[in-house]
Amino acid sequence: MSHQPDRAQPDDPSQSPPSQREPALPDTTPPSNDLRSLFECPVCFEYILPPILQCQHGHLVCNSCRQNLASCPTCRGPLGSIRNVAMEKVANSVMFPCKYASSGCGLTLPPAQKADHEESCDFRPYCCPCPGILCQWEGTLDAVLPHLMDQHDSITVLQGETTIFLAMNINVHGTFYWVMMQSCFGLHFMVVLQKQENHLGQERFCAILQLLGTAQQAENFTYRLELKGHRRQLTWEATPRSIREGIETAMMNSDCLAFDTDTAQLFAKNGDLSITVTIAQC
Repeated sequence: MSHQPDRAQPDDPSQSPPSQREPALPDTTPPSNDLRSLFECPVCFEYILPPILQCQHGHLVCNSCRQNLASCPTCRGPLGSIRNVAMEKVANSVMFPCKYASSGCGLTLPPAQKADHEESCDFRPYCCPCPGILCQWEGTLDAVLPHLMDQHDSITVLQGETTIFLAMNINVHGTFYWVMMQSCFGLHFMVVLQKQENHLGQERFCAILQLLGTAQQAENFTYRLELKGHRRQLTWEATPRSIREGIETAMMNSDCLAFDTDTAQLFAKNGDLSITVTIAQC
């Protein structure tokens, strides 16, 4: 009788046949660039983000453009108000670049965070900081000073860490601004003196200094404003504000050199007021 070898028990791990893995499937998920292209608005080429509405034929357009359109820009059919939930789910899985990517911002964000970031993005355009003028200009930080010199050429530019800001004819009635640029430490600062009049006809002055730069840069400096007269001196010391922040809130809260018209007359000479401006690096 022939001898048959014993069969290995199936629960003996040393004798079990090696497990066979199914071949891995290739990653078929499209890269983010390809997915983002699905959300390009055919009108403005910005991204279409939730809530996403489509026309009757499935074409998409961003909400900003949609408000100004009478028909679908792709098929010319009625826009309707059909919500595309599937595309919203896809959008929420994609990272979108900040709208200021061309200006230097390298962040990519999910749709829910994109708008909030862009409202405070350091690369968003700067507004014209010239006070008292309805100027609609916007541009990069490097373009602010050239704009001021070209479009608001009445602004005096002085060099040095300590200068004298001369505000002429401070007895003018109503709201009025005096502006000077001061350049030092390789940067440019704007000195503003505002004369305000409230609803009771009471007047006061507010003086403040801004940096043509970011709030982070402004933290590296301090400034001092001084009114000097015969045996009198009025001084204000603070950190400059970035032109990004503006000055209206600070002036409203008297977070600046603030004084009334009687005080101004104590330091004025022939209707002109001199303010010594000193800027120091921390």
